[in-house]
Amino acid sequence: MSDLSRRGFLVTASAAAMGGVTLAQGVTRTGAVRPDGAGLPPYGNSTIPPGIRARTVANVNGLTVHMLEAGYETAGRPAVLLLHGFPELAYSWRKVMLPLAAAGYHVIAPDQRGYGRTTGWDDAYDADPDPFRILNMVRDAMGLVYALGYRSVAMVVGHDAGAPVASWAALIRPDIFRSVTIMSSPFDGPPALPFDTANGAPPPRPAPTDDELDAELAKLNPPRKYYQNYQRTRGANDDMLHAPQGLHAFFRAYYHYKSADWKGNAPRPLKARTAAEMAQIPTYYVMERDKGMAETVAPFMPSASEIAACRWLTEAEVEVYATEYARTQFTGALQGYRVRRGSNPKSLAEMRTFSGRTIDVPSMFVAGKSDWGVYQTPGAVDRMRTSACTRMVGFHLLDGAGHWVQQEQPEQVSRLLVQFLRDQPAPRATQ
Repeated sequence: MSDLSRRGFLVTASAAAMGGVTLAQGVTRTGAVRPDGAGLPPYGNSTIPPGIRARTVANVNGLTVHMLEAGYETAGRPAVLLLHGFPELAYSWRKVMLPLAAAGYHVIAPDQRGYGRTTGWDDAYDADPDPFRILNMVRDAMGLVYALGYRSVAMVVGHDAGAPVASWAALIRPDIFRSVTIMSSPFDGPPALPFDTANGAPPPRPAPTDDELDAELAKLNPPRKYYQNYQRTRGANDDMLHAPQGLHAFFRAYYHYKSADWKGNAPRPLKARTAAEMAQIPTYYVMERDKGMAETVAPFMPSASEIAACRWLTEAEVEVYATEYARTQFTGALQGYRVRRGSNPKSLAEMRTFSGRTIDVPSMFVAGKSDWGVYQTPGAVDRMRTSACTRMVGFHLLDGAGHWVQQEQPEQVSRLLVQFLRDQPAPRATQ
């Protein structure tokens, strides 16, 4: 184990009297390339259910991928690929993997590029962002599927930042990704190319960019800003990593604020992507302009009694995220916000290659009823259901769940995923 990775992992806060949990703090590392994860303590701090194992797979589109898997004991099973979001890990799928395996599937959940114990990516803010663009993230998914000996998977599932990766994978390579479940972040299709303009048709009206939205949000009282623009800034990593309340407390408050446990989450469709409409969203998405995310979530730290009552995310489970992010920092995970969303010209050019194309494999959408992620892009849900996905067979908003739907309501999510798979033509393990 290198000194660099040892420092990154072991620099934690003083012990806190929370059932023996040691609360991880942010640590500054000077290296630019992600250190090798060899020699680290077991992934998950002994909180991963028996029947799920961790392993690494080398030579996957330039990565050594760290993944969790279940249902691996029996050869010839069809595969299911689970892609996590931000600020999450493969660990975020721990509660739905065994039910999928029990239904007869080989369940695969990687730490995506930029996250966790997957290595081969550059963690410097000024690193080349191209590897984090959506088409390369799709290649990451393809490369892992192929490396494991599959020609196709029965289903790809993506949550939050993993949702666009899963959606684009199903759109671009339906022969590999035979069905898709989109969680929390609706997919509204590729950006349009101008059509029939030589015959007088007007060009498509571009949506307001994040910068244009921010300029309008700044005029509100109090001034606001869009969180994705904040996530793209150089200071976002240090703000969260070195949160004054400590990294463990940052994660606890962040997860609580976006969950159904915070009763202020009452999402609804917005009329348009205007400052006045967007300002209805809580501050974890439309932030106060002069605050970083650590300060934004601090007032929403749950009480000791609320923490003790939280069954879907224990203190030991929060510590898994805190210790992993203390070691890796946030920069790699944040790179996707710089190049996969908004109006990045190079990413838009790549995605317009698929203008007019739809997701034609069976699809399903699952989110929590208390998840503002469903509506943060006005109109996206409608476009997903009416045009972007031509075979959407299920749209589910679950009671008792906010943004972390597969962690907050794993039993409901597992039932939906298994039923969705059973309703499709019998899958084959194309190994």
